Amino acid sequence: MQRPSSNMPEFQLLAAKSKYIVVLSGAGISAESGIPTFRGAGGYWRTYQATDLATPEAFKRDPSLCWEFYHYRREVVLSKKPNAAHEAIAKAEAVLEKQGRKLIVVTQNIDGLHQSAGSKNVVELHGSLFKTRCTKCQAVEVDRNSPICEALRDRGAPDVDAVATRIPTEQLPRCSKCSGLLRPHVVWFGEQLYPDVLNEANRHLENCDLCLVIGTSSVVYPAAMFAPQVASRGVPVAEFNIESTPHTMDFGYYFEGSSSQTVPQSLEKIFSEQE
Repeated sequence: MQRPSSNMPEFQLLAAKSKYIVVLSGAGISAESGIPTFRGAGGYWRTYQATDLATPEAFKRDPSLCWEFYHYRREVVLSKKPNAAHEAIAKAEAVLEKQGRKLIVVTQNIDGLHQSAGSKNVVELHGSLFKTRCTKCQAVEVDRNSPICEALRDRGAPDVDAVATRIPTEQLPRCSKCSGLLRPHVVWFGEQLYPDVLNEANRHLENCDLCLVIGTSSVVYPAAMFAPQVASRGVPVAEFNIESTPHTMDFGYYFEGSSSQTVPQSLEKIFSEQE
């Protein structure tokens, strides 16, 4: 099997000619903004058990603990800023849009940093920290309040064992429409991706003529198979990561290192067209 190329000038020309670019992003792109990953060193799942915090059963059993965890994550994200990779992607989208071309972000991240950087065309596969869903009427709403409710004010990282400090359910975030208990609008372990979101992602992947895979470990399905499926159609795929992944050899290009350095460099010729 032929090794992927690391020829940056060649890729820059390819990106500059593309009409429909899809960016697949994962936790690695946000790690450079100081957002903890999940499975890496210092990751959330090295400290907590996902079954305690991020499953429908966990929320039903202990909604206070789940909300403490997601409140903590919201506050962490609100203290961070998009990095150069996020900003370059947003800038490229704006330039291409003026030329009648497309750049779509399909992200596994729930931190909203792509939007904070200015990206408009973002498909959030796993939902968002800043959206809620009512467990009663199913209404989905955007909520960037800090804190999301008074009972969570000044709460830090959750303590799984501190049962005595749990917040009464009636004081947790409530629906503005029906007063039902809200939950984070994220895809938890044991839940399927939202069908409309998955269909939208697949539509973009089927139509793209270039795919950038940035900061994802390529182990979470179904997203792990998106780029290999694109590559199997003969569409160029470039991976940007600090280390190779199980699918690196499936792709035409691989750029090792910090995405905040390699991604802006890869899109340079798109920016120069604007100047």
